[in-house]
Amino acid sequence: MSGDLHIVLTWHDWIDLFAHYMVLSLMSVGGAIATTGEMHRYLVEQHGWLTQQQFTDAIAIAQAAPGPNVLFVALIGWTVGLNAGSYLAAVLGVIVTMVGIMLPSSVIVLLAASWGQRNRELRAVRAFKQGMAPLVIGMLISTGIVLGGANRDPANEWPLYIVSVLAAVILWRTRIHLLWLLGAGALVGALGWL
Repeated sequence: MSGDLHIVLTWHDWIDLFAHYMVLSLMSVGGAIATTGEMHRYLVEQHGWLTQQQFTDAIAIAQAAPGPNVLFVALIGWTVGLNAGSYLAAVLGVIVTMVGIMLPSSVIVLLAASWGQRNRELRAVRAFKQGMAPLVIGMLISTGIVLGGANRDPANEWPLYIVSVLAAVILWRTRIHLLWLLGAGALVGALGWL
């Protein structure tokens, strides 16, 4: 998955990557997957540390694997490290990205959950919970747009967007389980229809 991309990362770059992932951790309402739009901008567009294909492959492989949703961050860090030229750098990439994405949000969740539990009847706590729903939905939609646009060819992307919107409406309006839609999507992809 490392491809032909060769990059040079200084210690300043590693620290910057760590700091960026710490900031992303604070934005990861709804899970780290909700911040893939910003990860893409930073890693692919701004720094060129990953190719579009590497970025998309890392997310697809990690999401297909069993385990926590956040594993895609480790795979992205691994690929950045491989592009930097060594397995040692790949391990450093995993550590930098995973600790960066996990540490701030974990500490905040621990503190906020205990405070929220103690104060769950406060109007402000209830309003906060209700107000977060549109933010989470918007961030997940931006993730779908980034992942759906892997081809960078609008003439070929429109079917992916239609299928995404159709799946969202089916999930919202019916009681069909998500796994059935994932299976249908895998079948459609395997048959080459999309």
